[in-house]
Amino acid sequence: MRVAWYRFRASFKRRWTGYLSVVVLVGAIGGLALSSLAGARRTDSSFPTYLASTNPSTLEIFARYDDPGLGMNTGYNAKISNAIARQPLVTRSATAIIFDGNMNIRAVKGIHPNALAGEAPPTFVGSFDGETYVMDRVTLVQGRVANPKRANEAVMNEQAAQEMGVHVGSVIQIPFYTDAQTQSSQPLGKPFLLVNVKLVGEVVASTNVVESDVDRLNAAEVIFSPALTRELAAKCATGTEQALQIQGGSKNAKRVLAEVYKVDPVAAHLPAEITSAFVPTAQQAISPEAIALGVFGAIAALAVLLIVGLMVGRLLRAGADELDTLRALGASRSMLLGDELVGVLASVLLGTVLAVVVAVGLSPLSPLGPVRPIYPHPGVSFDGTVLGFGFLILCVGLGGLAIVLARREVRRITQRRPVEGAAREARWVRTTANSGLPISALTGVRFALERGRGRNAAPVRAAVLGAVLAVTVLVSTITWAASLNSLVSHPSLYGWNWNYAMLSGFSGAEDLPGPQMATFLNKDPDVKQWSGAYVAKAQLDGMNMTALVERPGAKVMPPILSGHGLEAANQVVLGVASLRQLDKRVGESVTFSNGSSKSKSLLIVGTMTAPSLNGGSGGGSGLGQGALVAISDFTTSQLNLQSSSIPGPNVIFVRVKTGVAPSVAYQSLRTVEHEVNAIPAARGATGGIVKVLRPAEIANFRSMGAIPDVLAAGLAVGAVAALGLTLIASVRRRRRDLALLKALGFTQRQLAASIAWQATVAALIGCVIGIPLGIVIGRELWNLFARGIDVVPDPAVPALTVVLVGVGALIFANLVAAIPGRIAARTSTALVLRAE
Repeated sequence: MRVAWYRFRASFKRRWTGYLSVVVLVGAIGGLALSSLAGARRTDSSFPTYLASTNPSTLEIFARYDDPGLGMNTGYNAKISNAIARQPLVTRSATAIIFDGNMNIRAVKGIHPNALAGEAPPTFVGSFDGETYVMDRVTLVQGRVANPKRANEAVMNEQAAQEMGVHVGSVIQIPFYTDAQTQSSQPLGKPFLLVNVKLVGEVVASTNVVESDVDRLNAAEVIFSPALTRELAAKCATGTEQALQIQGGSKNAKRVLAEVYKVDPVAAHLPAEITSAFVPTAQQAISPEAIALGVFGAIAALAVLLIVGLMVGRLLRAGADELDTLRALGASRSMLLGDELVGVLASVLLGTVLAVVVAVGLSPLSPLGPVRPIYPHPGVSFDGTVLGFGFLILCVGLGGLAIVLARREVRRITQRRPVEGAAREARWVRTTANSGLPISALTGVRFALERGRGRNAAPVRAAVLGAVLAVTVLVSTITWAASLNSLVSHPSLYGWNWNYAMLSGFSGAEDLPGPQMATFLNKDPDVKQWSGAYVAKAQLDGMNMTALVERPGAKVMPPILSGHGLEAANQVVLGVASLRQLDKRVGESVTFSNGSSKSKSLLIVGTMTAPSLNGGSGGGSGLGQGALVAISDFTTSQLNLQSSSIPGPNVIFVRVKTGVAPSVAYQSLRTVEHEVNAIPAARGATGGIVKVLRPAEIANFRSMGAIPDVLAAGLAVGAVAALGLTLIASVRRRRRDLALLKALGFTQRQLAASIAWQATVAALIGCVIGIPLGIVIGRELWNLFARGIDVVPDPAVPALTVVLVGVGALIFANLVAAIPGRIAARTSTALVLRAE
């Protein structure tokens, strides 16, 4: 090692550029890989981290509702709330009091309605004991929080601002009515209280961070200050939601509910749920982004091992020229090995340290997705697990590769070899020479494909493999990104294989008048097919899930991925994720229960891409979740939750005829909507017409934006830089050849053109191999990803973009060749050939 260290110091001035190249490439591409992997972990854990910062409740109970039919004449009862809060396992309690049932939303002044089709009216709530401020804290995104002592201040969420057409600073005038006024059969008359409320801030709640389009239709909310809530609670409350933190968490929720129902048996008729029930759906929507980022990080890690491995091999071969001399001077094999490895291993170590620094520097770019704007710990992050293991993998991987290559070079030098004869000229060389290409082009082709011999041996394979890698990575990532864009823009791939859906009131929670809808739709000349459906809750093998309820053989059903659609009442079609959760296969049976009738066995006949829908049973399901069952599996009352006098479906799926313009078809359906709402018994039954309601996963994919393209470009830039460094090394290795060509009459322009042709050939081979390979890899990666999120696997190949990548590769290769080309043109004939 003493001799090797002396040699390293003596030869550093000649070799430092090669060592620096290794440090920079390991630091840049390795840092990109580590930052992607760390960002994937940060993204995947972002929602649980945010949720923990809100001091979440464990259980939410609808403790009171203004419904004389249930024996409740007020929406808030302090004694009941206090009794619930005193239960043994309850560690903390807070109430959210609802007021929108005690106000005339149409008489509110200062609102400029901008509601979406099917959107439910805003919810107006408040609390004076800490809900939304201490427990289940909302996050301020604009303005300020309401002053708890001012009755004229409130905050709202983004959906409420859009629906009501207001903004931070707007003032709305709200009329409130007492419970007695709202329960009376007489007109409301003069309001009990008329309040001018200033909207001082915009907030987001944990339940609104990750939303499907269905969730957004029911998400508009205004939160009053504690002062106004306390003033209204006694006389103007519509209902009370009581949030509880429970000792032992959700595992004790059933015990707490049992005790609550003893205190107030009427509460058993009202909803109650584990507060964190929405977390799995939110996590399912965020995970694909984390997976995609992690996959890219893995690709970048493999790329750095390959690119730097090729460069390390080139450095070792360059240093092997002097091993014969060192051996003749008495150097042992261990000395030769040390001479080869000291500089390379040091540069690998420094590059790995730089990669960790780069990864930490890029960490503020994560997490991706909807949590990013409200993430409680933004900025620089140090993921010890990823960075620690990544540091070891890069050091061990590249260091081990360097040792293997160095041992091979030493073995090649120390083992006796026969005298090498003259190389036989390859057939392609003769063909190229006879093709009529300029002499500079022929020389460049030879430089690109002939490695050379002895001291003139050049890193041909490194240049070609670098070009292939750069094109492959870029094309595969572009193919993946194009497939993602295709998924987002084609609703049929995630369950909406119809043109429009006509929703009932409250975003599909009520009922449409089926017979009247059928009459008008059958007469509509633009409608090709239509089917009515309900959305209900069901249990399959004891597992709760959302069920899409249609008649067997309905003309419009979700996309079937395997098996066949619903053809009989004893059948069920499952979302792929639900089938996986039930651990079943197509052809097996499941036990179905609607919650009231006797359980029955249903045959699984197929899988589907389940659409995101609402209905009277709550929010929409996630991708791949849900079941398609027959109408006869439910009772009439279960499908008519609003007890409508004209019961019908919650939603109607409509396919229009081919060739009908979207604007024409939409106006035609709007005419049907107006005609139905004109019927006295069905007035206001239709909630609107929507083109698509995206699940949370699809809505959140838009947050990725151009990140896949940017990451791919960063990795491709690293590969292109490696190609440039390899070309420079090739020029240096071929200095003797270049000097001979110059002595034979080559001009500086011809020498530079030869290097440009060398780069062009390498890039051309990279395109010929890398483009089809990148398309295949990108398609396969997308198919795996699509199956993982339970959508229709339909990869897209952007032909024009791929062609531009090929053209760009050739242009960039020539730009990169400019510097080594100038070096070649300035090669000094006298200095290089003075020993000849």
